[in-house]
Amino acid sequence: MLFFLESLEKSFTLRKKQPGVLHMELRQLRYFLTVAKHKNFTKAAGLLHVSQPALSKMIRSLEEELGEKLIERTNKITELTDAGKVVYEYAANILSLTEDLIHSLEDLTDLRRGGISIGIPPIIGSLFFPRVLAAFHKKHPNIKVDIKEYGAKKVAESILEGEIEIGVAVIQMISEEDFETYPIVEEDMVILVNDQHRLAKKASAALHELKNEEFIFYNEDFALFELVRQHCISEGGFEPNILFQSSQWDFMSEMVAAGMGITILPQSICNRVQNTSVVQVKLTETDLKWKLAIIAASGKYLSHASKAFIHFLMEGKKSLLHSHNQ
Repeated sequence: MLFFLESLEKSFTLRKKQPGVLHMELRQLRYFLTVAKHKNFTKAAGLLHVSQPALSKMIRSLEEELGEKLIERTNKITELTDAGKVVYEYAANILSLTEDLIHSLEDLTDLRRGGISIGIPPIIGSLFFPRVLAAFHKKHPNIKVDIKEYGAKKVAESILEGEIEIGVAVIQMISEEDFETYPIVEEDMVILVNDQHRLAKKASAALHELKNEEFIFYNEDFALFELVRQHCISEGGFEPNILFQSSQWDFMSEMVAAGMGITILPQSICNRVQNTSVVQVKLTETDLKWKLAIIAASGKYLSHASKAFIHFLMEGKKSLLHSHNQ
């Protein structure tokens, strides 16, 4: 920040009312304030660690820039002129605001303030993020987190449009050209069937065995909809017969329990199903996985707070995201 302050002092400019540009350094104002406060060039030079001739030259330069005499000099004491009193008041405010600016930037860099806008699909938020957000808040209590509960498609769109900075998405369903990705979760997908279903006694089944089944799917704005559908087509050789769609995994599992169809969900969700009428069947002969990542728009500015959140999650993802399955 010292380098930043020095750069400000060198580049600070003001415009005069008359034509032309006034080049005024913050350093000039700081030197002027010190002389005015102590009413003595020798003492001010000592405090500023400059020679007295150099300090006098700096003040004369400021007076020439402004076209006004600011200080009346005598042998032992200096007094401000009327113009000097005006400059003193404004210079004090300018330097005070500069210090506030520097402190605010330091707060952002050191994460003493700031905010994160993140898009999280509801299914993912309920599974992983209460623990993640609680741990992050404990480490950075002054960072505000604004959560948008959107489906995966809306998360991606909102990031590209600038509504939110980061989000959580299924890696397979986003463009690598548009997004930076930070993988956090990879899970198997599992078939859920009613305990009276023909597959209930089997330990595993392949997608092609599900060709004639009626499916319960997530809504179309969820990445899982298209992810499972594409694998049914490419690996199973069929377009799934979707009987019901929902945005709630617990409702979907209850529909399975009632014998209304089957569904395919991530392992962590299946582990939450409490109904004993629902049976898990391992999905085999497939590369269908649930791969989640934090995503951010490629080539766009990312705030210190968002960078810190990504780093925090990547460093602690094993304990924060995977222990819920144990």
